[in-house]
Amino acid sequence: MYKTLHPEDTAATEDSLTDVTIENVLTDNLYNDLGFIVGNKLMILIEAQSTWTMNILVRVLLYLAQSYHEYFQRTRQNYYKSKKVKMPKPELYVIFTGNKGQKPNRISLSKEFFEDADIDLEVKAKIIYESDKDDIINQYIIFCKVFNEQTQQYGMTQKAVMETIRICKDRNVLKEYLHSREKEVVTIMMSLFDEEQIMNSFIRSERHDADRETAERMIKDGEMSLEKIAHYIPSLSMEELEEIQAEIIQLA
Repeated sequence: MYKTLHPEDTAATEDSLTDVTIENVLTDNLYNDLGFIVGNKLMILIEAQSTWTMNILVRVLLYLAQSYHEYFQRTRQNYYKSKKVKMPKPELYVIFTGNKGQKPNRISLSKEFFEDADIDLEVKAKIIYESDKDDIINQYIIFCKVFNEQTQQYGMTQKAVMETIRICKDRNVLKEYLHSREKEVVTIMMSLFDEEQIMNSFIRSERHDADRETAERMIKDGEMSLEKIAHYIPSLSMEELEEIQAEIIQLA
C-alpha cells in the first residue's frame, strides 16, 4: 500500500515500516484502522470508511494527536523541554469504499467545520475512491464492496465471508493474498463480526441507559402517566417504568 501511495520511493522495504496503529482496547476508546511510519520521516494514518461523514476529520485529528503522543514516548522525546522535538511528517488518508458521486478528493477541517475561516489548526485528508487502477488499494475497495453485498445477502455469517473470498478470487481481486492466507482472512473477518456485535451491544446498552434517565426525569416531573411515557419511550416496558417509579418513591 505504501508503494502504491509513494511509487517514487524505490528504496523502501517491509523493514522500513513501523506499525503505529492505535489499538482498540475498550469499546469506546480511540482507535484507527491503520497507522505506520516509514523509516523515521513519514507518518501515514488511514481510515477505511463505507458511510460518508465529515466527522472523519475530527477522528483523524484525534488519531494524529494520539499517534504523536505515543511516538514521543517511544522515542523518549520530552515536548516540555526547550529542545525542539523531531516528528515525522503526517499524511492523512481516508479510503472510501462507498460510491464517490459528487464527493471531494480532499477534505479540510477549516472548510467543512469553520466555513473556510482562517483558523489556528488545520487538518486535511486525501480521499481514495474506487478507480480503474489495478493496485492493492483499489482491490481492497472492491473486496469491501463485495463483502458488503454478501453480508446484505447472508448476514454476518461465515457464508458471507466465504462467498466474498470466492467472488474476489474469480475476479482476480487480492487473489494471491486470499489464496495464501484464506484461513487467516476468514478468522479476521469473523472476529470483525464479533467486534461489531460487541459495539452494537454497547450502543444498545448506552441508549437503554439514556432512555431510563429520560423516563426517570419524566416520572419525577409527574405530568405524564406511565402509559404515556411508554408511548414516547417504546424501548422501556411498563414493568421497567414501574420499577423506576418504585425506586423514585423509595428514595423520596
